[in-house]
Parts: sequence; structure tokens; C-alpha cells
Amino acid sequence: MADPLVSEALKKAAVAWVSVDGGPALALWCMPIDDALYIVSGRGEQDAPGLAYAEEARVSLRGDHGGRIVTWPAEVTRVDPRSEEWTTVAPQLAAKRLNAPGTATALVERWAAECSVNRLVPAGDPEEPGDASEAAPPRESPAARPAKRPFRLHRVRGARR
Repeated sequence: MADPLVSEALKKAAVAWVSVDGGPALALWCMPIDDALYIVSGRGEQDAPGLAYAEEARVSLRGDHGGRIVTWPAEVTRVDPRSEEWTTVAPQLAAKRLNAPGTATALVERWAAECSVNRLVPAGDPEEPGDASEAAPPRESPAARPAKRPFRLHRVRGARR
């Protein structure tokens, strides 16, 4: 039985921030089914490096107002396209997939051939929230440079100092 806060957050999840092997947390579209999150990744779908073959991950979920409310360790299992679970879950995921090319049946077939559907289940107690916002520092970029004062050719009329 999962923690009550995790269970409640799972029910309302549409996006989860998932970190695999200590990497950066990526915002991924997900769908909750039976106290688990299902995530589709791969060619033509969202990019989730390492998730397809991971055994564990770290998941953060947001509350009604967009802020993080809970972070928990998850056990990751890949759903086999030949399994009974696939026949139950994949059509539900395909029905909820926005802007999908083609029919839901064609989408499920493509996922079976080219993508990964993973099941994330709570695997421990949620982490203590702490004081950290989990905001990452800005990445280095060659485009970043100090801002200069804006150039003004003429004085703006009506502006008084």
C-alpha cells in the first residue's frame, strides 16, 4: 500500500518529473492506472533517456496549483507488448494521447514495434520535502552574455527625471 499522499497525487497526475540514474528530472506525460503511472517513450514519442531499461527512478508530482507536493522512489518495469497488461493498458494510453497521428489501433501497433511503455510503481516512502525548490541552475550557453543598456537615439518626450 502506497503512502496516502502519493496515492492521491497519482490519481491526478498528467505530468510527472522523472529522474533516472541521478540524471536531470524530465517532465513526462503520464497516465495513472491502478496506483501506477504509465509512461510512453521512444521514437515519435517523448524522449526519456534511460527509462526504457531502468529498474528504478525518482518521481516528483505536482499539486493543484502547480507546485511540487511529493517526490518518491519508483520501481520501473517495461510492459511487454505480448502481455495481458499491454492489451489492457496500451489502448487506454492511446485514447488519451493528444495529437496522435493515425488511429488508436495504429498507435498501439507502432508503440509495440518502436517504443517503450513503462509502469512506475511507488517503491518506498516519499522523500521529505525540505527547503530546496529543486530548481536547477541555468545551463552554460554561448548565447549568454551581459546585458547592455538599451541604445537611445533621442530623448523621449514627456519623460522627466
